[in-house]
Amino acid sequence: MKILVTGGAGFIGSHICLELLSAGHSVIIVDNLNNSSEKTILTICSIFNIELNKDVNSEGRLSFFNFDIGSVSNLKELFLLNTIDTIIHCAGLKSPEESIREPLKYAENNISASIVLLKEAMLSNVKNIIFSSSASVYGAPKEMPITEDCLPNNISNPYAKTKLTIEGILLDIQVANPSVSVICLRYFNPVGSHQSGLLGENPKNPANNLLPRINDVVLEKQEKLCIYGDDYKTRDGTGVRDYIHVVDLARGHLAALNYMSQKKINFDIFNLGRGKGTTVLELIAAYEEVSGKSIPIKFSKRRLGDSPESWASVDKAKELLNWKAEYGLKRICEDNWRWLNSSNIIEN
Repeated sequence: MKILVTGGAGFIGSHICLELLSAGHSVIIVDNLNNSSEKTILTICSIFNIELNKDVNSEGRLSFFNFDIGSVSNLKELFLLNTIDTIIHCAGLKSPEESIREPLKYAENNISASIVLLKEAMLSNVKNIIFSSSASVYGAPKEMPITEDCLPNNISNPYAKTKLTIEGILLDIQVANPSVSVICLRYFNPVGSHQSGLLGENPKNPANNLLPRINDVVLEKQEKLCIYGDDYKTRDGTGVRDYIHVVDLARGHLAALNYMSQKKINFDIFNLGRGKGTTVLELIAAYEEVSGKSIPIKFSKRRLGDSPESWASVDKAKELLNWKAEYGLKRICEDNWRWLNSSNIIEN
């Protein structure tokens, strides 16, 4: 198949591209490099020993085009010259904190640009869409684990609202176009790095997620790791999250793609997580054990909108996609540590 991956130079998108290439698919990446680098794409090429194609009118196992998905003219040319079987839509801004400060920016980049992409996709008769959604669409669930049937409750940031809005748009598109198949994958907390040690999470913009912030402390970019809240009603007072290895997450997309190819579906939603909750302090302890580094911490007040705990029920993905996360917390930390070292970010 020829798969278009929007945001394919990002942390999650790049790992998805690796799994697609490993499975023999051809991949087209569209990314504006707002929070990523072309170096990531070149690293993918080096792993597979393939050349990077940048000619929109030529074939290649991996092609890359640097433009925003809101660009109508670029999309029209791309779809005109390429028969795309499936779109895996990962592009978008993803900081809940920033979205509270700049809601219009998130509406424009996430919702408006997605509408442009989807309009051109429908005009070009694309039949399969896999959307990179988020567990944040659940808001503050009252029961754990979170199932796909859990209704949104008290969503506190515009980022999550943009994801839920796009899910709704995709449902409407599918109803209007019965030949189209849509799967929304709700990610929990992607962490870790590729086992080669060559790819990891290295955003251009300030890190918001826990493991990149731990990395910043290890790299002495930050003096201490700030933990937001130590008074939750959890086993150690810190928030509980479902941390999933990014390789497992990427393989979930391959499972969704295979499911689409084997069975005609309309619209469906799947959680992607480990199905286990880990506290902030437990993740820090696991990282310290693997790395031999001490992570100094400081506690701060809770962040607006943070839930005490959030972890997934993954029964549906196991049953229908024949997928489950294989890697545990130790492997997550080991692969992240390997990436930090082999990237020459820190001295061995």
